[in-house]
Amino acid sequence: MNLENYLPVLLFIVVGAAVGVGPLLIGKILGPSRPDPEKLSPYECGFEAFEDARMKFDVRYYLVAILFILFDLEIAFLFPWAVSLDAIGFFGFVSMMVFLAILVVGFVYEWSRGALDWE
Repeated sequence: MNLENYLPVLLFIVVGAAVGVGPLLIGKILGPSRPDPEKLSPYECGFEAFEDARMKFDVRYYLVAILFILFDLEIAFLFPWAVSLDAIGFFGFVSMMVFLAILVVGFVYEWSRGALDWE
């Protein structure tokens, strides 16, 4: 068995591990370590923690988070479309308008159902 062919793979693993672990070790060795109670205390938005970290969140929190990600990704699709609008022509314009119309209908539906209301 010829192990010379595996040398680049082994070298890649060693360099990857050095790049990943090296800065952590350098920071641990050279960085100052002066812990105090203020630094070691849990931080929650500027005030002391008042409940268990494993408490249940309201479903609306997750719904708003998912809706944010959804509409954020939709905006990400608009940038390449806008840049290449002259190349894709009228068909590309109409396709994006249909896409945006479907998104607007979905947004109006979730707004009317109260998905964006926060109490």
